[in-house]
Amino acid sequence: MASKHPRIEGYAIISREGMIAEADGSFPESIKIPADQKFYQDSLERASAVANGRHSAEGGPKEAARKRIRVTRRVHRIVHDPHNPNAILWNPASASFDEAWQKLGIEDGTLAVVGGTDVFGLFLTIGYDVFYLTRARASVPHGRPVFPGVGHGMAPEEPLRKAGLVLKSTRVLDAATDTVVEEWGRA
Repeated sequence: MASKHPRIEGYAIISREGMIAEADGSFPESIKIPADQKFYQDSLERASAVANGRHSAEGGPKEAARKRIRVTRRVHRIVHDPHNPNAILWNPASASFDEAWQKLGIEDGTLAVVGGTDVFGLFLTIGYDVFYLTRARASVPHGRPVFPGVGHGMAPEEPLRKAGLVLKSTRVLDAATDTVVEEWGRA
């Protein structure tokens, strides 16, 4: 089966410091904004599949039913997930993204990348078509960054710019918490 490269969309909500999680990997309640959760879950409904790492997933009642690529170094190449018939386990060090997408059995469509840090960084090199960066005003000073290097002198948007993305639009998701979503896309 010949597989077309999917449209790749990234989704992350970050703290003021550019963090997506606490240092222990837990999701901070302070950046769990209902308006962003709705935007996120609605967006995932339109996706053909989701990509995530070991410590991240989108949650919600439909999580197990979604086609999924779980990025891991614990397997060689690509294998079916023994715990989820809708998922594959992919080691990007030993197999290409196109091979993983083909193994998932989807002809075309949209892949929603939902984290964590290393997965977001990996897809910077594979190539996002769009990245939705939601900015919460809450503080998570010593957490896990959205992209490798963020928070150590690097702003969250810097890796997006280096990957050839430009800020296309910004809109308010929740005025009460001053939460905005930025759409970063190809120039």
